[in-house]
Amino acid sequence: MPLPDADAATRNYFVGWLERFAGHVRDVDYAAARPLFHPSILAFGTHRDVIEGVASWQATQWDNVWPRTSDFRFDTDAARVLVSSDNTMASIVVPWTSTGYQQDGTRFDRPGRATLVFNKQDGAWLCTHSHMSLNRGVPQQSFGNRPVKAR
Repeated sequence: MPLPDADAATRNYFVGWLERFAGHVRDVDYAAARPLFHPSILAFGTHRDVIEGVASWQATQWDNVWPRTSDFRFDTDAARVLVSSDNTMASIVVPWTSTGYQQDGTRFDRPGRATLVFNKQDGAWLCTHSHMSLNRGVPQQSFGNRPVKAR
């Protein structure tokens, strides 16, 4: 039995969502990114195991990663978008890339992967779970220092 892959229009919507979110990460624009997520999101990340709520996620994960890295992008060609038969839940499995920085400023490739879960509420898709992790062997710490555009 095949996986419940999204139709073309739904896939395009979520590819656009990935591109918007990645742009906010590159811009270090927390304010623009927050509306993409359910306020009580459950997230996993490099710096914490389980994080509940966008505010906590921003303080413990975004602040430790977005300003310290650059060039964040999802590999949207490789993204798998799955949608429930009643069109109320969706998930995306997608690799991503970014640039990290050693303490001396030397750049390094910082690839990873993500799983994002969405629920449709009042006709709008909100991300309710995010798990972003680095590939094995990639340094977890990065020492970039970019300004936050908007909190």
